[in-house]
Amino acid sequence: MSYAEKTYKSNDGLTLYYRVYGTDDSGQKSPVICLSGLTRNSGDFNNFAERYSKDRNVYALDYRGRGKSDYDPAHANYNPQTYLGDIFTFLGHEGIQNAVFVGTSLGGILSMALAALAPQYFKAVLLNDIGPQVASSGGDRIAGYVGNDVRYPSIEDAVQAQKSQYISAYPDITDAQWKAITVPAFTWDEDQSNYRPNYDIAIGVALKEQLSEEQAVDLWPFFEALKPIPTLAIRGALSDVLSAEVFAKMKAVKPDLQTLELQNRGHVPLLDEPEAIPVIDAFMDAN
Repeated sequence: MSYAEKTYKSNDGLTLYYRVYGTDDSGQKSPVICLSGLTRNSGDFNNFAERYSKDRNVYALDYRGRGKSDYDPAHANYNPQTYLGDIFTFLGHEGIQNAVFVGTSLGGILSMALAALAPQYFKAVLLNDIGPQVASSGGDRIAGYVGNDVRYPSIEDAVQAQKSQYISAYPDITDAQWKAITVPAFTWDEDQSNYRPNYDIAIGVALKEQLSEEQAVDLWPFFEALKPIPTLAIRGALSDVLSAEVFAKMKAVKPDLQTLELQNRGHVPLLDEPEAIPVIDAFMDAN
């Protein structure tokens, strides 16, 4: 295993899990904090973290209710405000004062919000297929599947199901890549002897309640908080979450924004695409 497994306690007593890539000799550069999408977890960043942990420590977090973190008995706590509190607690736990944040989807929204609240923690930020405005088509699609308690007898069956569901986002990836995407997303259920989603399905309940009860939050002020922070924004050209129009507006709002659009990728790029690697390498080297 190329990482250490660690935990910390949230302010309300949950045990939250994270991975640390790198060694005691890896701290020459600013640490990296990887924040995943809504139903995903630290496993999504394994290849990315291995690549960039040679001269820095890379931390990948499981939010509450995901992966190896405790599930919250109160589903209403599955909300961005609580996640932000957990991340602040993590920063204090590890003594991190300045870092490069890598945010995929929800993780990017949390990164923008963190930058607005506490910009001193930010050396730089990478936004992976997310901006301050989510396209309705992508938002509706995500809301439609989050919390569905799907089950598969084998990981191979889960791989085929993921391929059927997301082929439009990844039209050209290999079978090995499909498995790499799928494995972190499912976990073995001993009681029912099958594979289930690797998150608390009550997150779906919380999401539906939030969408029905709350007015949409204007995220543009959060994005504007990134103006003094070096930022790389990556978009999948096939994305139904980050539109080309919003992507262009982000560049207009922040003229020094570094941007990269990846062909044959929807929501979300894997960050190991041949076109992405040299751009990310240069961004990381500079920060």
